[in-house]
Amino acid sequence: MASNGTRDRARAWVRGMVAAGLWLGAAQAGWTQAPPTAAEAMAFVEAAEAELLDLWIRRERAGWVQSNFITMDTEILAAQANEATIAATMRLAREATRFDGLELTPEVARKLALVKMALTLPAPSDAAARAELTQIAAELEGMYGRGKYCPGAGSKLGADCLDLEQLSNRIATSRDPEELEEAWRGWHETARPMREKYRRFVELANAGARELGFADLGALWRSKYDMPPDAFAAELDRIWEQVRPLYEQLHCYVRARLVETYGADVVDPDGPIRADLLGNMWAQQWGNVYDLVAPPGVPGTGYDLTERLAAAGYDAQKMVETGERFFTSLGLERLPETFWERSLFVKPRDREVVCHASAWSVDQAEDLRIKMCIEVDQEDFDVIHHELGHNFYQRAHNTLAPLFRDGANDGFHEALGDTIALSITPKYLEEIGLIEAEPPAEADLALLMRLALDKVAFLPFGLTIDKWRWGVFSGEIPPDRYNQAWWDLKLRYQGVVPPVARGEADFDPGAKYHVPGNTPYMRYFLAHILQFQFHRALASAAGESGPLHRASIFGSEAAGDRLEKMMLLGSSRPWPDALEVLTGEREMDARAILDYFAPLSEWLARQNQGRVCGW
Repeated sequence: MASNGTRDRARAWVRGMVAAGLWLGAAQAGWTQAPPTAAEAMAFVEAAEAELLDLWIRRERAGWVQSNFITMDTEILAAQANEATIAATMRLAREATRFDGLELTPEVARKLALVKMALTLPAPSDAAARAELTQIAAELEGMYGRGKYCPGAGSKLGADCLDLEQLSNRIATSRDPEELEEAWRGWHETARPMREKYRRFVELANAGARELGFADLGALWRSKYDMPPDAFAAELDRIWEQVRPLYEQLHCYVRARLVETYGADVVDPDGPIRADLLGNMWAQQWGNVYDLVAPPGVPGTGYDLTERLAAAGYDAQKMVETGERFFTSLGLERLPETFWERSLFVKPRDREVVCHASAWSVDQAEDLRIKMCIEVDQEDFDVIHHELGHNFYQRAHNTLAPLFRDGANDGFHEALGDTIALSITPKYLEEIGLIEAEPPAEADLALLMRLALDKVAFLPFGLTIDKWRWGVFSGEIPPDRYNQAWWDLKLRYQGVVPPVARGEADFDPGAKYHVPGNTPYMRYFLAHILQFQFHRALASAAGESGPLHRASIFGSEAAGDRLEKMMLLGSSRPWPDALEVLTGEREMDARAILDYFAPLSEWLARQNQGRVCGW
């Protein structure tokens, strides 16, 4: 073991090299006189954490100001802070490869791995290639943001140009198949010009990933899950097979009801469903067609939560206070006073702000905030509980070393907030006085159908995006098959087809933000699996013995204790360790979804008797 003096000298040397930006250059030029040591690795990690923490805080502060005071200047400041963080992270990721193969403590080894996998877009070291990649990434995101469809005279959509929000509203509300087809086609046409840029983007991003020792960018993304990339892909297939029968039953029932609405000439009674008929631009969630597929003869809940919130005098502040009370009922400490002073709950009248709900840990310590333009309605009541889940998780793991201040994997953070939202049951609403009594059991089917149209319908879509990208990054899907491969996957997993013929002049993957925005998507699939597994375990800890979909953990300190123990681990341990702390299980288990939706599954099977399910 190195002496304290040796470690101190090593750390000083590393900090000097890092500060000067010379570490990688020195290693490439062969200037180092001796192979790296474990002491140097430890010193490197300490210096890297200090540098990154400072950059993260600067980036968050600039981002908060930009989101709350949208001007040209704040956008520039936020972009500069983000660029500085990316540049430093890429440099440190390359430098971390110098210690590959060394025998290190588990903590140092994990931190080095996290440094190398921190970016979703690693850039090549060549300055010209790096600048080209950065430019293409910005252009792709800008092309998506500026996308509009201009129908022209005679269109059912009108003569004005329409953006994504306007076209999505048509998809959600129209029941005219011709209008739906045009709205769908119009938005997807906006992605065509991205195709060649995306091809070059893939080449350059892969080059950056290979410099860090990964086969391609997809392999880098999959390496973030504490198992070999191929093993992670196989794990996803295993999980999907657990829930595929439920999805196929839902698909079969919804298709039959759509045939009743549109006729067999529009919807194939035995085949896939047209993607534009499911109420969402990407057919990823089907809740907007609930009116067409609602279980016939089934009573509703008997209450409208939005109306109940208004009648009870709720405003934005009271909505958030109620959400916080859920967490404190679990035995968790109240949020700091600065949360109430610095968060944004209501859209200001004097300026434009980014209203998309988000949770912030500005100083990576106690400066926690949410940013929402809260409406007093059921949707935002759910979202508030979700966002506060992020805040309580952030506070728990902010006690760890900087590189461990994150969820156990990127699905855990999203899953935790959604887990809490699953406890917003009629039982919970009765306990906090928003309804007089739980609706009868007969109303459960309506609640479960609404939720399944969003949660269950999403699952195959959550797989499709990254399965397509992984194939593109690896070369398995070549550029001349981009679009065909996209629709092959959507047909295989979702059972949907485009409403009009598509070809390789089209680039339909680019019509979904996460592709031009280069945002990994598998986290959302994982979150949809984990939230039900979390809910099942916490409901058991809370002593809930009834149907899982009626369970709420509100008021259970036993459930809160389990939750907090998991949150306190952050990303310091492999995710199976964190999962075991919360659930007692080391594997993701989609059977919790089957438990939750069991009454609906049985009902769907009865409804589908005599039908040919599948496609």
